[in-house]
Parts: sequence; structure tokens; C-alpha cells
Amino acid sequence: MTPILYSFRRCPYAIRARLALAASGVQVELREILLRDKPTAFLATSPSGTVPCLVTGDGVIDESLDIMLWALRQHDPEGWLKMPQTGYDWIARNDGPFKYALDRVKYTTRYPKDDSATHLADACAHLSTLDATLDEWLFDRPTLADYAMLPFIRQFAFIDKPWFDAQDWPRLHGWLARFLASDRFAKVMTKAPVWAEGDAPRLFP
Repeated sequence: MTPILYSFRRCPYAIRARLALAASGVQVELREILLRDKPTAFLATSPSGTVPCLVTGDGVIDESLDIMLWALRQHDPEGWLKMPQTGYDWIARNDGPFKYALDRVKYTTRYPKDDSATHLADACAHLSTLDATLDEWLFDRPTLADYAMLPFIRQFAFIDKPWFDAQDWPRLHGWLARFLASDRFAKVMTKAPVWAEGDAPRLFP
């Protein structure tokens, strides 16, 4: 069977899953859904009810990083998996403390008891460290770590883009700008019609 990917275009977790699938060339059936109106077939499939969710012949993969690894372990023509262990450490920091802070800066109404200024300071400290570490990429060429993190840096940047652009993070700004201007990003962000039961399969990439 062709694996099925349930996705939502703007979700950073779904973006990074599509990035790895596009880089690997492993083809899936893309089912774009609306998070405010989740289809029954998706809810019956996803243990968490969140995107991305990949249905394979061997079972369901419900975590975006696991989807990236699944695709790249089948075919990794650009060597994304050939990175130091510190790349996985950066991903863990991105997915843990940074995303925790990001959510509390972006979605203040969801976390009324949290001090958004404290979380903004935490996010900025993380980004300052990342800026000091980056050259053109995190390592000497693009790897899984870059593409696992970039969708979340994008999400943070667009909370207040003029403010973000004014911060003294020159390498971080260049890294993100190259990503946003890339053909790869454009291709994974192509708008797809919302999937409905009975639709003809839409293949990706």
C-alpha cells in the first residue's frame, strides 16, 4: 500500500515531516485536513489526534520526528542522517524547552497563568546560543537537525517578524531566510485541497 500522511499545511511538525519525505523521495498519499474539523478516518487512525500522522503497511507513526527518520532510513540521498550526536541534542532542545517557551509566547490566551515575558527570555536565550553555533548550517552541510528545527524557528519569527528581524542574530536570520526562500520550502508549502472521504489519492512528493 502507499503510505498515507495526514497533514496540516502550516503546522511546524507536519512541515518537517513533509520536508523529510520530499528529501527522501519516499512517496505517500497526502491527506490535508482541518484541525478544527478533523475527519473520522483521521481520528480513528491517529492515537493522539494530532498531525502529522503516517499510516504505513507496518502500522501508524504518530510523531513527526519518527516520520522523518522513517523516510530517511529508507532513502537519504543528501545524507541528512550523517550528523554528530549533538544534532539530536539540538532537536531535543528545540522540541522540548524551546517549543514550550514558544507556545507560551505565541498563545498567551491558552496559558493565562504563565508569564509570557519569562518564556520570551527563555526562547531568546536558546536562539542566541543557536545563532552563536550556526555557520551557514548547524554543521558543515544541511542535516536532519536543520530541517527538524527550522519550521519552529519560522513559527517563532512570525509571531512578530519586525521585532524578530531587529534582534542581533545575524547567522540565525541568514539560516532562516535561506530556508524560506528555498524551492524545497515552497514545494512542501504548496496548498492542497482539504481531503474528504472518497477523494482520489493525491501523491506527495
